[in-house]
Amino acid sequence: MKAVVLHEYGGPEKLKFEANVPEPQIGGGTVLIATAAASVNPIDWKVRSGMRKKDFPLSFPAILGRDVSGVVRSVGANVKHFKVGDRVLALSTATYAELVAVDDSDVTHLPDGVDLTDAAAIPLIALTGDQLVRLATNVKKGQVVLITGALGSVGRAAVHTAKKIGAQVIAGVRGKDLDEARSLGVSDVLAIDDDEAIEKFRLVDAVADTVGGEVAAKLIAKVKQNGSFGYAAMLPEGSAAQNPTAKITRVFAKPDPSKVREFADDVRDGKFVLPIGGRMPLRDAAEAHVLGEKGGVGKILLLASDSQD
Repeated sequence: MKAVVLHEYGGPEKLKFEANVPEPQIGGGTVLIATAAASVNPIDWKVRSGMRKKDFPLSFPAILGRDVSGVVRSVGANVKHFKVGDRVLALSTATYAELVAVDDSDVTHLPDGVDLTDAAAIPLIALTGDQLVRLATNVKKGQVVLITGALGSVGRAAVHTAKKIGAQVIAGVRGKDLDEARSLGVSDVLAIDDDEAIEKFRLVDAVADTVGGEVAAKLIAKVKQNGSFGYAAMLPEGSAAQNPTAKITRVFAKPDPSKVREFADDVRDGKFVLPIGGRMPLRDAAEAHVLGEKGGVGKILLLASDSQD
């Protein structure tokens, strides 16, 4: 099969589009998906560069990618709920490839009315944002949660979950994006690049942080006593000492196909909108990484069907 292969840590140029990559093997409980699209996530370039090898070590040669949408090519003998030809969606690994093997327990059917290609944008960001709010901050109906990076893909998913729970959502974004953030239907906004605004900001029940770094460090102090601070990026060392009573939890997205399906249903119904920044052939994964690392482009999809010679 064709796939994008990484043979060593390094820059985007280390991603090689290769034509004779061994197909994944499937077992009794495996679904083999013919990929329509994968998506590019920040974790991909952090893993590729070696920045996150402590959390996500690679064995080379490696194939990156966490999201896949496509059509079932074949199923293992024990698979009961999927059949050849089904349109499906999953959080998996090694998805920068024409074929992806996934445990059937991690796969969900894609509802009619959702574009098969665009669906690849959903799994990782939906599960990260959802688990950041529901599990890491454990925010309840009526509580106030500040979500940083609310216009990013994970941030949008976190806002969506928090609003469904019935929490009061404050969107934390850069000052120039405050008006756009209000369009998310939140109760308030905060300029997280404005130290004076952060200083004056009230205490909240929880912070769900998708930005990390110094912004995260400053906002820990804005969590009420015994409140929660959940984060998905990186937290500077020593940050926790600013608020010793806050419960601080990091989230790594775990597969939850029923939740992925719920987000897909909401996309179909127009309740959740995820801007797509670009669609590129799988063979252009290196270029997609360059664009993604520059930031501000929205979700980039890699189309397996456009990668034929």
